[in-house]
Amino acid sequence: MAGTMDEPTSASPTAAETRETASLGALRGASPAKRAFGYFKLMGPGYMQSAMTLGGGTAFSAIFAGAAFGYELIWVAPLGMILGVIVLSAVAHQTLSTEEDPFGAMKKHAGGFFAYGWGIAAILSSIIWQFAQYALAASMLVLLAGQVGWADAPRWVMGLVALVWCVAVALLYDRSPRLVRVYENLLKAMVWLIILCFAVVVAKTGIPEPGKLLTGLVPHIPAERVIEGGDPIRPVTVIVSGLAAAVGVNMLFVYPYTLRRRGWRRDHRTLARYDLIFGMFVPYAIAASLILIAAASVLHFDAPELFAGKKLSPDAVAQLLAAPDRLGPGVGVWVFGLGIIAMALSSITMQMLCSGFACETMFGWKRGTRLHVVGTLLPAIGVLGAVYWSEMAMWIAVPTNVVCGLLMPLAYVGFIILQRSRAYLGADRPEGFGGAAWVAGMIVATVVLLGGLGTVIVKDGPGYLQRAIDALGSSSEDSP
Repeated sequence: MAGTMDEPTSASPTAAETRETASLGALRGASPAKRAFGYFKLMGPGYMQSAMTLGGGTAFSAIFAGAAFGYELIWVAPLGMILGVIVLSAVAHQTLSTEEDPFGAMKKHAGGFFAYGWGIAAILSSIIWQFAQYALAASMLVLLAGQVGWADAPRWVMGLVALVWCVAVALLYDRSPRLVRVYENLLKAMVWLIILCFAVVVAKTGIPEPGKLLTGLVPHIPAERVIEGGDPIRPVTVIVSGLAAAVGVNMLFVYPYTLRRRGWRRDHRTLARYDLIFGMFVPYAIAASLILIAAASVLHFDAPELFAGKKLSPDAVAQLLAAPDRLGPGVGVWVFGLGIIAMALSSITMQMLCSGFACETMFGWKRGTRLHVVGTLLPAIGVLGAVYWSEMAMWIAVPTNVVCGLLMPLAYVGFIILQRSRAYLGADRPEGFGGAAWVAGMIVATVVLLGGLGTVIVKDGPGYLQRAIDALGSSSEDSP
């Protein structure tokens, strides 16, 4: 069944793929600037990872970190993504060097425990996060509907609007190789829309204390934040949530298959590294930093009394930003709202895509069949979040990030085993100091994630479930 995903790279290259390979050959002898520009035009899978991770988890973590700790945690998102790039670059190297099905390779060379654990975790994390994504999208759509005269628009209607859009876009991906490019270009546009929106927000809010912005780039753990009448906010919990939000196990699953669907092979290995840096790391680091800076400028420096602690909601943030003495209704509601909606919808479509890939690979639900459509749409149950998490506070994203983060280490260990497997990589196994440093980086990424998650679970775990139950109960009482 794992062989169902072999078609894209085992088949003869298409005319477009042949032209792309020729372009890569020409770029190898070009100047660094010309080569970088040429690679930029060919990038795609990295942007898909940006679109996937720039969702509710990133938005909530960055807003909460900025509101609670100012600029002190601006280092978290870039560090989390650097650790992810180290692992994802190994995944790209393995996939493009061997041209084997990634799930089949994991099953054969690392063991079924790691392979099925990786695949099932990818599906579960995609489903878990959909609830928060739909709650976020519906919340912002209701807010924007009110701006055009549709007061009190039903949340379930807005949830369905998000669902229809995301299903249409997700199913677009599998229609043809040309539509794969259309899908990637659409996600590129959404990623840069997100960045543009929050750049405008930061331009309006300004940076009250730029000196603190620079010190916030240096990793450190600030003091605990205490909100009057609320629970204390532990910085370690917010840090771990931010690290877990940067790269998820569903990203780790979908990434090698997007490489294969593009027809990338050995000749694309250098391009893949550029793609991860400039298509994933750079947009993510910019967007997450802009969101944190905007939240910190308004809710930490300008009007800290407005920060409601763990009760902070996305609706409240938009309304605060929309105040006439801050950003005004245009920037505060429309630009912030559109940026958040783009984040939620792009993540939802990528999570659907991940679920479809995983079901195809593990269960043989081939593309073009009804079963594959069912697998792709498994996470759509998250549309219930539009209603049942209608009063969801941003804090719920923190434990959700942690829960999904717990699904990552198993996959990381599996890829470390593959990176050291001569039977799998043969002459392409990285050797020498560079190879050892690469594996060491993967181990560090795993240890940092495990250590952080373990600390949070031990200290905060008992209270997570009760908060989630309280949020769900509060929303169900208000739902129709």
